[in-house]
Amino acid sequence: MWMSELSERSGVPVPTVKYYLREGLLHAGEAVGATRAVYDESHVRRLRLIRALVDIAGLGLDRVREVLAAVDDESGDLMAAIGAAHMQLSSPPATEPSAASRERVAALVRRKRWHTDPDASHAIALAAALDTAALADQPMSDATLEIYATAAADVARRDLATTPRRDAQDATAYAVIGTLVNEPILVALRRMAHEHLARRRLARNG
Repeated sequence: MWMSELSERSGVPVPTVKYYLREGLLHAGEAVGATRAVYDESHVRRLRLIRALVDIAGLGLDRVREVLAAVDDESGDLMAAIGAAHMQLSSPPATEPSAASRERVAALVRRKRWHTDPDASHAIALAAALDTAALADQPMSDATLEIYATAAADVARRDLATTPRRDAQDATAYAVIGTLVNEPILVALRRMAHEHLARRRLARNG
């Protein structure tokens, strides 16, 4: 396909496609002349992934490069590529989390036997969130944290079960978009459950 069709199918404007080509984020097409090239489905998939990382995940190009490097790493596997993309979704906290909260997170990882780095971005974000909860006079106990972790693992297990595995780019885009789009659903369900249980408790006490 020509660049105009590539732009139309991917939803990425032609000037942006050219920019990604110059920056090396998108691989070159097959040259058919001094100034023209043709593109294929691999370019469409790549652009959809970049668009998901930039437009939906809100990542800067430096972080997009890190995700794409993991996707292109032939020595890695599909889950490693997805994991690398997910690691970019947690932004550094405004303030460094306390040592106590970081140790709580590390202890949780050990108890759950999770294969995750307790010093990586998600773990640091969790430790910072625990500090915020404590500062708001709503500290989370280890027992509650354990329940949350178990529920999160069930959700993640379902997410991965429905992730396509045929192509690293498709799978990574699917995982990133699915995570960001589905998180509001989880929040809404939690609030609905709160409402349901509160009303049921009031009814019993009424």
